[in-house]
Amino acid sequence: MTTHLYTHDIFVDHLTPEGHPERPDRIRAVKKALSGDEFDRLVRFETEMADEVTFQYAHPEAYVDGLRELIPDEGRVRVDPDTTLSPKSWECVRHAVGGGLAAVDDVMAGKADNAFLSARPPGHHAEQVTAMGFCFINTAAVMARHVQKQHGVERVAIIDWDVHHGNGTQDIFYDDPTVLYASTHQMPLFPGSGAKNETGLGNIHNAPLSPGTSGEGFREAFIERVLPALENFTPDFVIISAGFDAHHRDPLANINLEENDFDWATGKLMDIASRHCNNRLVSLLEGGYDLKGLADSCSAHVSRLMNG
Repeated sequence: MTTHLYTHDIFVDHLTPEGHPERPDRIRAVKKALSGDEFDRLVRFETEMADEVTFQYAHPEAYVDGLRELIPDEGRVRVDPDTTLSPKSWECVRHAVGGGLAAVDDVMAGKADNAFLSARPPGHHAEQVTAMGFCFINTAAVMARHVQKQHGVERVAIIDWDVHHGNGTQDIFYDDPTVLYASTHQMPLFPGSGAKNETGLGNIHNAPLSPGTSGEGFREAFIERVLPALENFTPDFVIISAGFDAHHRDPLANINLEENDFDWATGKLMDIASRHCNNRLVSLLEGGYDLKGLADSCSAHVSRLMNG
C-alpha cells in the first residue's frame, strides 16, 4: 500500500481559548506519533490553501463570505460558546480543505492507494449555513463533492466514527442518494442528532452507542449497521471522518474504545474499498482530545492504512 500524509505546521496557528479541548497540541501530538521509524514509508506532503470557491460545494457563498469577514485582526471572536476564530483560522481552514482535495486528487490519479489528512479545525459539525462544534467548513463534504464534480465519481461513502454525531455532514447530504453517510457516535451527547430514524432518502445510516459502550459494542454496531449499508451502496470512493474521541481516555465522552478498535474498523473499510473502488480511500482527522489517546489511535489507524 502507498499512503500519503497531508499536513502543515500552520495548523497550530488556529488559536482557541486556554483550556479548550480543540487546541494546537492536538496536531503536535499527531505529528510526533507519525514521526517514528515505522512510518518511514509514509509519503508526506505540505497542504496548500484551497480556493474558497470550493467551499461552495457544501456551503452557500454568503455563508462563506460571512465567516471570512468574522476573522479578527487580533485576539479571538466567538461564533458560538465553544467555537472561536483567531487571526490565522481562515488560512488553517483553507489549508485543511486544500489538503483534503489534494488527497482526493492523488488517490484518484493512482499516486496513492489511500491518504490521511492531519489538519485542524475539524469540520463534520459544520452544517450548510451554521458553524458549530469547533467546525467552520465541512472538509469531508467538500471532498465528497469534489470527487464527484472533478473526477466523475458517482457514489461516495462517508463513514464517521467520531464520538459526536456529524450533524453537519448529515445536513448537507440528507436528501442526496449519491452520498452515503454512516455514523457511530455516543447518544445522548452533543449535538443531539443521529437517531436511527434519521435516514434521509435511505442514504443516512446512524448507529448510536450508549454511554459506556466498549469495543465489542462498537464492532457489533459496525457489523450490523455500517458495513451492510456500505456493501449495498457499492461506493466508488470512501471517506473516513476519523475522530478518535471515542477512545476510553477522552474527556468529552463515555465510550471505551482502544486503539485496536480503530485499527479493526480501518481494516474493515479498507476491505470494502478494495472490493468496490480499487482501494480509493481518504481519511481525515476530526475529534480526539486526550493527547495520548489521540496519538495512539492515530498511529494504529495510519499503520493499518499503510500495511493493509
